[in-house]
Amino acid sequence: MTEAAARRTPGTPCWVSLIVHGLSTTQEFYGALFGWEFRPGPDQLGPYVRGLRDGREVAGIGQLPPDRHLPVTWTTYLATDDADATAEAIRSCGGTVAVGPLDAGEAGRMAIASDPGGAVFGIWQGADHIGTTAAGAPNTPVWNELVTRETSMVAKFYQTVFGYETEAVVSADFDYQTLHLDGVPVAALHGVGHALPRDRGPHWMTYFEVADTDGAAARVVELGGRVLQPPREGSSGRLATVADPEGAVFTVIRSSPESPS
Repeated sequence: MTEAAARRTPGTPCWVSLIVHGLSTTQEFYGALFGWEFRPGPDQLGPYVRGLRDGREVAGIGQLPPDRHLPVTWTTYLATDDADATAEAIRSCGGTVAVGPLDAGEAGRMAIASDPGGAVFGIWQGADHIGTTAAGAPNTPVWNELVTRETSMVAKFYQTVFGYETEAVVSADFDYQTLHLDGVPVAALHGVGHALPRDRGPHWMTYFEVADTDGAAARVVELGGRVLQPPREGSSGRLATVADPEGAVFTVIRSSPESPS
């Protein structure tokens, strides 16, 4: 991927980040699971490292302050050319901006927000750091999906803020909309109704590509994590939903060749 290509269209998922209590033990988990190596920075918001796969930046892991007891979750960041304008659009469309916008050193400008349903996501205005540069290869992020109660209302929020075109699955029992930018599928909204986990609420889910879904799920358990939904065949490939030792939930998938991701 060239740097120009990596400077993604506003609204495109461009980075995923995890804030945990035990930074070193979490590095060990993802290093063993995905083969990531780590380099520090930026640390304006506390200790933070970037995971690399084959020398290319994949994801970020930071450390929570000892007195903070926030949920440990993977956060999807959506690209923007103007974090301040996007933050204002989020507020005016019924969302909430909880952190920022603020500068992350020379890396870029960011904010943490939530949509009207309460799902948390980030926005990232890249400068020196433009985001994930190895997405889609094994052991890197491949897809991001909002899991929510129903998609129709929240779809309008994301369409207005980020300019997505949406393509809905026409089905009486499957509430799913793919988000497109310039005709390219970049993310999705999945309405699951009462199947939404009560302890999590609406949330963005990060999918990591793996060479072997069953092997990756077994490895998660060996490393102290849990399997929440065992390996199964889905429309986009073979996938499993898992959690790391601190409870951060993510999906591992071996994508089928025709998958949009």
